[in-house]
Amino acid sequence: MSAMPARVVAHPSALRVTVVTPARAGAPSSGPGLHRDDGVRRAPPPEWLLRIIAMALGIACFVALWAFIAKFGRIPQPSAVFKEAARIFADPFYRNGPNDQGIGWNIVTSLGRVGIGFGLAALVGIPLGFMIGRFKFLADMAAPIIALLKPVSPLAWLPIGLLLFKAANPAAIYVIFVCSLWPMIVNTAVGVRQIPQDYLNVARVLNLSEWKVFTKILFPAVLPYMLTGVRLSIGVAWLVIVAAEMLTGGVGIGFWVWDEWNNLKVDHILIAIFVIGIVGLVLEQSLIFLASRIHG
Repeated sequence: MSAMPARVVAHPSALRVTVVTPARAGAPSSGPGLHRDDGVRRAPPPEWLLRIIAMALGIACFVALWAFIAKFGRIPQPSAVFKEAARIFADPFYRNGPNDQGIGWNIVTSLGRVGIGFGLAALVGIPLGFMIGRFKFLADMAAPIIALLKPVSPLAWLPIGLLLFKAANPAAIYVIFVCSLWPMIVNTAVGVRQIPQDYLNVARVLNLSEWKVFTKILFPAVLPYMLTGVRLSIGVAWLVIVAAEMLTGGVGIGFWVWDEWNNLKVDHILIAIFVIGIVGLVLEQSLIFLASRIHG
């Protein structure tokens, strides 16, 4: 009798399905056939550091280009200009007469003129912008005047100032006043026009006075536009005063530039250019900071 062949029966519970998943970072390997990446993912550098590096590279490229151009003999080398700047700013407030003063006094004089002219322009331009934006009849009256006078070059107003005031200092302030008006008027008026009509309708229903409408509705809504106009105006004022002082003479950073040109001191002119740029940047950034604190 022959023996029956043995059968092997596989029970379902005996089946095993092995699933291999990628090893997680930092998890130990589960066997000799598995490998893991021991590298650590590093966080990207902070944004402020990248910004500083980019700015430093930009300045380095600028200085390198300046040094390359200076090799042709047209302008002095950066090292010579920086050395002369250190000497000038070692004593910026000396006085050797009315036309021989340190660069510090020239900057202070120019800032004083800008402050007076800009302040007068703000006192006139901001209320005028509110009225032009609030009343359509006034806006129609002012539109052709603004369109006609706004594109006029700032220096075209200087002879009028000299004719009216018979002196260089008030004439320069007058030019600052006129040229600072337009950005404040236009931006303030635009801000008033952007106020939703529903706000004004509610004020009309509540019989609010014009002063209440101004303090509770107009001023808070228009403030961002007004501050933008102020920031633009201070930039225009600083640009204009340099050109005006070149023509009027006396004391001021613009006169200092022109006087150094007459003395053929190109290194001093380059120093003045950097000083004008730095002061303008400080003025603009100060107003941006002020606007963020007020509006924020």
